[in-house]
Amino acid sequence: MNDATGSPRAPAIEVRDLTVAYREHPVLWDIDLVVPPGVLMAVVGPNGAGKTTLIKAILGLVRPAAGDVLIHGRPYGEQRRLVGYVPQRGSVDWDFPTSVLDVVTMGLYGRLGWFRRPGRDERRLALDALEQVSMADFADRQISQLSGGQQQRVFLARALVQDAQVYFMDEPFQGVDATTEKAIVALLRDLRARGRTVLVVHHDLQTVREYFDEVLLLNVRRVASGPVPQVFTEDNLRLTYGGRVAFLDVASAAGGT
Repeated sequence: MNDATGSPRAPAIEVRDLTVAYREHPVLWDIDLVVPPGVLMAVVGPNGAGKTTLIKAILGLVRPAAGDVLIHGRPYGEQRRLVGYVPQRGSVDWDFPTSVLDVVTMGLYGRLGWFRRPGRDERRLALDALEQVSMADFADRQISQLSGGQQQRVFLARALVQDAQVYFMDEPFQGVDATTEKAIVALLRDLRARGRTVLVVHHDLQTVREYFDEVLLLNVRRVASGPVPQVFTEDNLRLTYGGRVAFLDVASAAGGT
């Protein structure tokens, strides 16, 4: 049986022996990870655990010292068109003079190529993506005029317009209002319903059980990964955070062992 990309039952994401070092200091060490198709997976760990670096290494934005990455059974370089990426909002220059619609349309450049100008069809796709995140009314607004939550929705729309099979999102909930958080959760669930796979760097331990199917507990090394009920336990959280987690009692009460 083949999946939508033609690979027989291949994981959506497979990371093998991934090591990343900065100036000989390991940031990620010998990471193995398998993410099944059609799941929402949280990447959880303390500051400095390598969560953002993991995503950047998978996407080729950071060069690993060792390791391989497969997307639906083939190297990332061959599957780039299947992947959407939402970086941290704080990593973007929001003062750049461009409109919301232009930012979302940039998500189509992989399909268009850099020398073909977007046309009516691309504008329609971008507006449809903005509609999905309740930002269509802001299409002509300059991005510098948006609130933090609105900016995050624009980034999500830019990823959606790519119609990817696998999405990587780096802290999409950070610094957003409750309304935007609900919108992001609804969007994640819609992506899952359509068979998409989403890997999310996440910082709020209290919502992991509610929002995600699977979790990767990371602290330079992989502590554990798999379905949330099996992996998101008090013992594993102590291993990940060194016991410095006020949430541990809440995790235990919610079903951790």
